[in-house]
Amino acid sequence: MGNTQSPESDPRFVSAKRAFTQHYLDDLRSLFQSLAAQSQSDSKFISPSVFQEYYGIKGPIGQRMFDLVTQKRNDQKLTFDDLVIAKSVYEKGTRNEIDEFIYQLLDVNGDDIVDRSDLEAVITAMLDAVFPPNDAGPVLSTPQGISDTFLNAATFSDKDEGREESKMSFKDFKSWCNHLPSVRKFLGSLLMPPNPGKPGFEVPRLLYPEDTSADLLILRREYAWHIAGALSQHEAEEWKLLYHSSLHGLSFNTFMGNIAMAEGPTLLIIKDKEGCIYGGYASQPWERHSDFYGDMKSFLFQLFPQASIYRPTGANTNLQWCAINFSSESIPNGLGFGGKVHHFGLFLSASFDQGQTFSCTTFGSPCLSKESRIYPEVIECWGVLPNGGQKEKQDALKGTVLDRFKEDRNMLNLVGIANSSQ
Repeated sequence: MGNTQSPESDPRFVSAKRAFTQHYLDDLRSLFQSLAAQSQSDSKFISPSVFQEYYGIKGPIGQRMFDLVTQKRNDQKLTFDDLVIAKSVYEKGTRNEIDEFIYQLLDVNGDDIVDRSDLEAVITAMLDAVFPPNDAGPVLSTPQGISDTFLNAATFSDKDEGREESKMSFKDFKSWCNHLPSVRKFLGSLLMPPNPGKPGFEVPRLLYPEDTSADLLILRREYAWHIAGALSQHEAEEWKLLYHSSLHGLSFNTFMGNIAMAEGPTLLIIKDKEGCIYGGYASQPWERHSDFYGDMKSFLFQLFPQASIYRPTGANTNLQWCAINFSSESIPNGLGFGGKVHHFGLFLSASFDQGQTFSCTTFGSPCLSKESRIYPEVIECWGVLPNGGQKEKQDALKGTVLDRFKEDRNMLNLVGIANSSQ
């Protein structure tokens, strides 16, 4: 199929290479020759094992990617023109072309059907790549548990005659990716050179007191990775625990006092007595207002039993709510996101013992728990450190420099020349 013509005579290759600069093609040729040499193929092709090892995509998803890149020839030989043609679609195509490629990638069984078993295999491979078995940090003790939360966000609406199990349509797939941006980023970056910081692989570093057990935290690294998919790279570097109800008590005043130290966005996370976990990303500081405020960067999210992100739809600007010490029933005291007064997308009363969650057009979100009335069991708030904590590091450095300046000045005073230097 693709090997019967020379690259220059294959119209697909001629068209594909126009998507890249000559410098890029030269670099890609060098990479191909290196991988082909490792494949012991006289520099003619790349073997499946070398391809999967270099790009870090193994198992069913690695095999499926190799199959797609080689245009389903099943000859186990990836040529240079294969690589250029695949990259021109996967990296330079239209949004719909790229989505179609990724949709085909999910069909790891190669039967032209994307069903639950395909998705389970893809999610398992994805989590293994982002969170290697020897990875440190608070992760879920049951891999199947986190896998199910991503799987539960999927819809399988297509039915075939004679087939009992429904399959995922292309429309279902696009909806799934919209609710799981971290998954979409991961699946869209697999042919990029290996790099821990490439899209879909960024996992925020969670900062919390050393004497705090990781088992106490609601926010696991898999959950953080999921939420970070909706954020820019610099917002997904370091998050700091500002408040935890088990550490600081169920106190609205303590909460407000602790988060006053935050200089950037915050993540409010609730685990309720039904076992559901959800929350909201507040892009603006929590400050006293008598009405809704905020910007279109805020969003709601679910973490368990389903993982989903709900971004602003533009239907209204009822994004954040922070009412403190108001006496009017029309201005309920507490924190909230979306919807309308007394019918919020998510609301936590100032008593911190109850709240509500309704479906809302602000974020296109459903009720985030099993019931609209919620009773929090644990409340957490994390601060998104600006520029990955660079400001904190700079402030620490300034303090160090100031201390040194004071020490130097004291030395000058001792020798009686401080005044002459002013």
